[in-house]
Amino acid sequence: MTAKKDQMKKIAAEKAVSYLKSNSIIGLGTGSTVYFALELISKLIADNKLVNIKGIPSSKATEELAVKFNIPLTSLDENPFIDINIDGADEVDSDLYLIKGGGGALLKEKIIAQASKTNIIMVDESKLSNFLGERFYLPVEVFPFAIGSETEFIKKLGMNPKIRIKNNSAFITDQGNYIIDIHCGKIQNVKELSDILHSRAGIAEHGLFIDLTNILVIGKESGAEIKFNKNI
Repeated sequence: MTAKKDQMKKIAAEKAVSYLKSNSIIGLGTGSTVYFALELISKLIADNKLVNIKGIPSSKATEELAVKFNIPLTSLDENPFIDINIDGADEVDSDLYLIKGGGGALLKEKIIAQASKTNIIMVDESKLSNFLGERFYLPVEVFPFAIGSETEFIKKLGMNPKIRIKNNSAFITDQGNYIIDIHCGKIQNVKELSDILHSRAGIAEHGLFIDLTNILVIGKESGAEIKFNKNI
């Protein structure tokens, strides 16, 4: 099953990378599908088929990979506007709303997405759902000072929050924050939940990405399926 998924991710990555153009600033997401995209970008650069591009990575992990693959990098300070961003997602619904943050980079991923003229999301078909929360938990990045109060707040909403653990200790994001993974089941009103979470000062960001996907690329065994968001 993993080999099939990897093949579908590669198909999605190849199609997404085909939208990239020379002389542009590119947002570089985080995750396994992005890894395949970085490999492809590296090859295009080496073959002089993609020239004068600079990437802005969404995580330390992606930055390290980009350096390994000889992809030139820049920053939002130097280039506050991004031409095109390619990233993955943990779950996608029919409105092209996303859950992201499985890799722990949701804050910088959302900053980059909001700074981008075009966002391309790459997924294999297993990431598609009728309702967000149906297949994946909702990551929420929380400031350390507020971890106790925000955990209790989420419980009062009737959901099941768990502090993310890695290597027997609390997972720490690139920004030095914690992540609470909310096991909420099907989210009936995505925008309402987004507003509730945004209202909390202790929450740095949440993994609901609403109206940020311009193009969805779905990797399937038969090839890539493209969905365009006509609402943004």
